[in-house]
Amino acid sequence: MNILQINSSARREGANSTRVANDVAARLLAANAGAKLSVRDLAADPVPVLDEAGLGALFTPAGQRTPEQAARVALYDALIAEVQAADVLVLGVPMYNFTVTAQFKNWIDAIARAGVTFRYTENGPEGLLTGKKVFVALARGGLYRGTERDTQVPYLKTVLGFLGMTDVRFIYAEGLNMGPEAAQKGFTQAAADLEAALA
Repeated sequence: MNILQINSSARREGANSTRVANDVAARLLAANAGAKLSVRDLAADPVPVLDEAGLGALFTPAGQRTPEQAARVALYDALIAEVQAADVLVLGVPMYNFTVTAQFKNWIDAIARAGVTFRYTENGPEGLLTGKKVFVALARGGLYRGTERDTQVPYLKTVLGFLGMTDVRFIYAEGLNMGPEAAQKGFTQAAADLEAALA
């Protein structure tokens, strides 16, 4: 089993979403002999925003790319290859201003490529990153689960499903900024969610 962990907090150290993602990865490693874990920290190694230069690189034929364009496409190719090689993804996803971080969105923009990770058919779009399990470790300062203010879960289900990843399991650590007791309750709930997700 190849496990790919993506940490998407803006913080390299002390991120609650990374703490929960680490717990998920540790349980998966313990339960699957011979499993291998790769970790990409988007704070330590950020993916550039998909700007005009990035689009230009992708739409320039390979033989005509400048060295800078070739390097940009090579990065995107490497990010896609990591996901393609993974059997399981563990995504550490904090909530920033009711959505995912810019770091996470940049990663999604890098791996979502027509003809490679999805394609359009006569019947509509088809995701090509199939056969994978995804564990999403959510960390929130407040309580949003099951409410209309939780815009993350619908977005994640939509974008991951669009790419072909439909087996998505959510682990919620919430109330983390509401005092020590609430934070402990949030991590306890995350542990319970993880047990259910692994069952």
